[in-house]
Amino acid sequence: MAYVRACSVNDVPAGGMARFKVNGEAVVVYNLADGFRATAASCSHVFGPLARGKILDGQRVQCPLHRAEFDIKTGEAVKWACFPPGVQLLNLFRPKKPIKTYATKVEGDAVLVDV
Repeated sequence: MAYVRACSVNDVPAGGMARFKVNGEAVVVYNLADGFRATAASCSHVFGPLARGKILDGQRVQCPLHRAEFDIKTGEAVKWACFPPGVQLLNLFRPKKPIKTYATKVEGDAVLVDV
């Protein structure tokens, strides 16, 4: 794996996130209080688009489909799919699963992601 330019530091506002393609891999880059982070672009439940979700408490991303929450730094599934009522039945077939995270670094004005 190697660090590849994902975006400019100006492409992701403070406290925000954006989706990018890096070496053919879809990733979400987050601009958090402690720096830039990157995760897989899709939720591990039913592959919802995380970039269209919400950042909660500056450390978790919530999927817009079923409200699963993931720690942005570790990828851990902190809260599994819970919306709408009844989706828990689907969880019997889709057990809790983390999302992939990627190391990031900033060089100049470029955000680099290790993919």
